[in-house]
Amino acid sequence: MKGPQHQALVALVATLGIQIYTSLAATAPAVLAPALAFDLGITPRWIGVFASLVYAGAMLGSLGSAGFIARYGAIRVSQASVLFCAVGIALVALLPGSAAPLLAGAALVIGVGYGPITPASSDVLIRTTPRDRMGLTFSIKQTGVPAGAALAGAILPSLALVAGWRASFVAIAVVGLIVIAASQPTRRALDTHHEPGKAFSFAAMIAPLKTVLRTPALRELSLVGFAFAAVQVCVSSFLVVYLEEALRWSLVAAGLALTCATFSAVIGRIFWGMLADKAMAPTRVLALIGTLATLCGVAMAFATPSWPVWVVLPLAALYGISALGWNGVQLSELARRAPPGTAGAVTGASGFVSFGGVVVGPLVFAGLAGLTNSYRTGFLMTAAVSGIAAAAVGRRQSRARSG
Repeated sequence: MKGPQHQALVALVATLGIQIYTSLAATAPAVLAPALAFDLGITPRWIGVFASLVYAGAMLGSLGSAGFIARYGAIRVSQASVLFCAVGIALVALLPGSAAPLLAGAALVIGVGYGPITPASSDVLIRTTPRDRMGLTFSIKQTGVPAGAALAGAILPSLALVAGWRASFVAIAVVGLIVIAASQPTRRALDTHHEPGKAFSFAAMIAPLKTVLRTPALRELSLVGFAFAAVQVCVSSFLVVYLEEALRWSLVAAGLALTCATFSAVIGRIFWGMLADKAMAPTRVLALIGTLATLCGVAMAFATPSWPVWVVLPLAALYGISALGWNGVQLSELARRAPPGTAGAVTGASGFVSFGGVVVGPLVFAGLAGLTNSYRTGFLMTAAVSGIAAAAVGRRQSRARSG
C-alpha cells in the first residue's frame, strides 16, 4: 500500500499505540491502588488525589503543547510525552514508604506527559485523514483510552502477584521506551510541518485558548467536552462503589459492570464516529450521545437492589456507549472547525478545558454524595450535566440548520 492511504494508516497506528500506552500508564496506579497504598503507608483515598493531580498536570501539558508541536513535530512531542509517563511511573516504583508528597510529584509528571497526546495526534490525523473518514479515524484513535485502561486491569494485577507492584511499574516504564523506539521510524513521514526555530512565549501558549474562547463553535465544543469529560470520569470512578454499596452487588459483579461499560465505550466510539461521517452532523451526534447519557444517568440513579443483573448490565453498557463514547466525534469536529494549520493547538487549548471537567467532576460528585449520604444524587447530577450539554449543542445545530 502506497501514497496517502498508507500514510493515513501509519498515522493511525502510531497515534493509537501511543494513546494506549499513555492510558495504561495513567491508569496503573488506580488498578494497583491497594498494594501501592499499603506499601507506601498511605490510605487508599490518596489514589483519588493522585488521579486528580494526573489530570491537573494534563491540563497544563495540553495547554502548553502547541508551541512544542509547532517546533519539534507531533510525533517527537508524543515520544517526549511517553517518556514523561514512563519516568513518572518509574518514580512511583522507586518511592520509599510514607512518601505522599513525592507521589504527588510523580502524578504531575505523568499528567504533563498525558496532556499533549491528544493535541499531537490531532495535528497528525488532520493532515493525513480524508475528511469523509475523520469521525471514524479520530474515534478509533480514542479507543486507545479504554483499551489502555482495560489492559492495565487485565494484566497488572496478575503481574503484581508474581513480581510485585514495583516491578510491574518498572515493566511499564520499560515498555514506554519500547514505544518511543517503535514510533521513531514514523517521524520522518509524519513530522513534516514543524518549524525548528520557532520561539516559545507565554503569549503564544495561551493564544490557542483565546481562539477557542472567542470562536463560538470552538467554545461550545470545548464546554461540551468539559461536561462530557466530567460525566465520563464520574461514571468510571463511582460505578463500582455505587453498585456495591447501593445495590449490594459483590465486588466481582460490580467490576463486571464496569468492564461492560468500558468495553462498550470502544464499540460506542467507533459507532458514533461512523454515524458522524456517514449519516448525521457531528453536533447532532453529540446531542444524541448526551441525551442517551442523561437517560442512563437517571435510570442508574433510580436502580434498586431488586433490579436483576440482566437489566443493570445492559444499562451499564449503554452508559459506556454514551458517557464514555463521545470523544472521537468531539475531537474530529474540533479539528475540522479549527483554523487551517491549528488543529493541534486548538485541540490542546480545548483539552485544557475538558481536563478541567475531569478534575472538577469527581469532586462535585463526591461532595454531593457526602452531603446527601447517597451516590444516587451524584448520578442525577451527571444526568443533568449531560442533558444541559446535549440541549446546548442541539440548539446550535438547530440554529445552524435554520440559518
